[in-house]
Amino acid sequence: MAGKTMTRAELAEAVYQEVGLSRNDSAALVETVLGEVSDALVDGETVKISSFGSFSVRQKGQRIGRNPKTGEEVPILPRRVLVFRPSHVLKDRINK
Repeated sequence: MAGKTMTRAELAEAVYQEVGLSRNDSAALVETVLGEVSDALVDGETVKISSFGSFSVRQKGQRIGRNPKTGEEVPILPRRVLVFRPSHVLKDRINK
């Protein structure tokens, strides 16, 4: 399933085409939105975007993993992971 990846520049260009802001203002808007979402996630908040989905940060505890090559047990340290849950609207749109 090799697909094309959308970049920040392409997202800014799409805002420029749709909204009619200048290219610089469109790029600044995209950067601001992504920065706000990132800051909220760093602070442990959940970010919900209607008809798209929600992003949240989950804490994972320490566990023992195994090196598949050698079979050696290795501790995996506790960490925070980003979780995305798509909305039903997005799921329906993808599956049509």
